[in-house]
Amino acid sequence: MKISSVYVGGWFQRTMLQLSEVYDFLRGTGGVINLNEKKLQEHRDALEIEELDYGVSGEEYLEFTSKQGIRVKIFEDGLITLRNSNVTTDTLSLDIKKVQDYYETKLSPAINYLFSLGAPVPKELANIENVYPYFIVLDKAAKKEMEALLEQTDKQKYFEFDNDKYDVLRGDKYYFINNKSKKLDEIERYIEEQVFIREFKGQMHRYLNIHRILWERIDDVKAHKMVKGSEIVKFATKLEAYAKTITLIDGRIKQMSTYLPTREKIAKSDKELAEFLVISGYRYETLADTLKYVTYLWEMTKNYVGSAQKQFDELKSDVTSKSVNTLTIVTSMSAGAAILGLFQQSAPKFTWFGAVYFFVLALIGWGSNKLLRAISKRQKYDVTDVEYEKNIR
Repeated sequence: MKISSVYVGGWFQRTMLQLSEVYDFLRGTGGVINLNEKKLQEHRDALEIEELDYGVSGEEYLEFTSKQGIRVKIFEDGLITLRNSNVTTDTLSLDIKKVQDYYETKLSPAINYLFSLGAPVPKELANIENVYPYFIVLDKAAKKEMEALLEQTDKQKYFEFDNDKYDVLRGDKYYFINNKSKKLDEIERYIEEQVFIREFKGQMHRYLNIHRILWERIDDVKAHKMVKGSEIVKFATKLEAYAKTITLIDGRIKQMSTYLPTREKIAKSDKELAEFLVISGYRYETLADTLKYVTYLWEMTKNYVGSAQKQFDELKSDVTSKSVNTLTIVTSMSAGAAILGLFQQSAPKFTWFGAVYFFVLALIGWGSNKLLRAISKRQKYDVTDVEYEKNIR
């Protein structure tokens, strides 16, 4: 048995415009405007590019090879695969780490910096630890040898299938593919579709989990039956932050619907994937159904945070209105006292008593205002809401 190569991959929404920017960046002829040229050069140097090509195969793509022998392929929809062909059975774990480190420490930082301008990635997504599927391509491997490799890595088998071109034994993070036909292009197409399907599903699962977290945080804010006037701004600020995150993620979810039909159409028109699609072609339809579900769920989340914001905006208006009324009362009291003083004397004269009298009035007005403000802050306001039973979402 021989291990011929190791693949890792990932996917994040891109377009042909961004692929052109990546190509210009890799060639050193430009890239995204308003980025630091020195940093761009540093990232370019770190990639250690030796060969660079641009082509079309259903989608536009570019590929390059590094000095370490790692080949990178980037498609216009954002799919990325990396291949390390310098692999042996004895050094498998190190060879996997080599290609993964290149992705995490060189390629990913370069791509992230290249697209660091514009709409930000929500921190709930930016801080997620990536778990890659590792694709191990074998030559002339017996089934027992593949099972032994799985036992050393995942230990748990998810599925297996075989055809006249290749066999697949899949664990959780590892796919072992036995090449029978010596046509690596067919296996690469299989790997590319697996990476896309897995990453697409993984992103939707993350959005589902973020929805659950944000919904509970909004619930925590709305759970207060009564809130103090001094707490209203704090809660309103929290809701504003949640709303911003929801809006950013909503945009990411809506982008996903543009990629799935194209990827499905290309895959189903590819004869090399015909046998694979007999087994897993339905997954494009289930991904589309799941995307609709997540889209509707996120729309509910947007409406929920919007209703919470409306409630607290109304409470802020109430507090502001009461503060204005309080200030009006204090001002009226001061003005009334001054008018009474005028009626008690025919002409105003400056006396020490008058100055002390004016100072006492001002002090009373200031103290009254502070007292009423303190009462307003401590006063509790009703947060009305409808009670619902919790269901599993």
